[in-house]
Amino acid sequence: MELPALLKSAVERMLENQPLDPLMKAAERLSKRYRGEVRDGQLHISDELAARAYLAARLPATFAAVRAAMEMVTEIDPDFSPKSLVDLGSGPGTALWAAADCWPDLDQAVLVEASPAIRAVGKTLSAALPFACVWQAGDIIKAFPDLVKADLVTLAYVLDELPVDAVASITQRLWALTEGTVIIVEPGTPAGWQRILTARQTLIDAGAHVLAPCPHGQSCPIVSPDWCHFARRVARSRLHRQVKQGEVPWEDEKYIFIAASRQPVASAGGARVLVPPRLARGMAKLKLCRPDGKVEETVISRRDGEVFKQARRADWGDLLVLEDDA
Repeated sequence: MELPALLKSAVERMLENQPLDPLMKAAERLSKRYRGEVRDGQLHISDELAARAYLAARLPATFAAVRAAMEMVTEIDPDFSPKSLVDLGSGPGTALWAAADCWPDLDQAVLVEASPAIRAVGKTLSAALPFACVWQAGDIIKAFPDLVKADLVTLAYVLDELPVDAVASITQRLWALTEGTVIIVEPGTPAGWQRILTARQTLIDAGAHVLAPCPHGQSCPIVSPDWCHFARRVARSRLHRQVKQGEVPWEDEKYIFIAASRQPVASAGGARVLVPPRLARGMAKLKLCRPDGKVEETVISRRDGEVFKQARRADWGDLLVLEDDA
């Protein structure tokens, strides 16, 4: 996956003539803070250089993860077509651009970001979009802003920066703002999964209907040390490779999310593929999360006809409709 052409061009203009060495050092500092889930009261993106480093090193991957989550939502609820968005902890507008790319009818957005540096970058980038984007300062822990409800509410790669005991209360506030669907995305780590589990249960307790990735609203059947996550392959630009000091022209961004709706959505059923399928001659081995709330490993062979063809084409994260799930 690549950034949309409009966003890619805007990012390239912002990074044009940026000296490489300080950008690499800023990207490494940023990466250490994110990997370590540092919570020291300081903003991860505290100045303009850090903001530009984020654009070069992290934006392509976080965009890919958020866009992939949204694609799963459209698969379950193809009639959902939001016109308004509220995004909390917006960074440079990652979820904004993903939503605009996924739902062309989006025509207004409110974006809340605490860091002045990355908020300024986000304002500049969003000026290229054909609809109104209102940016405002706001700390969703210390001073949750007064916002109008929206069709779509998003929180992407933010919970990992907040105190663990704040996940449930923040999720409740997000749900109160949601007219249609809420999507919360986190890094695909065991800790990220645990935060999503808390958010998921909070939403269920509030009466939300789980859309994705789970094919059910029952308790998560996955048991630690296992954890649920997915991956999206991201194309690396030349600058991206230089900043991350990598030679491979792609990287895999691991992520986990929860999406829930105000309204129940009719579904044709299906089981979510939890790990990359293992293919062998005449068979496919799959680990599936099923609509009945169970996880199972199954082997599908040529004798299963059309289901086998689907299984052979299935990828990690796909929804596979089996005969007994329909």
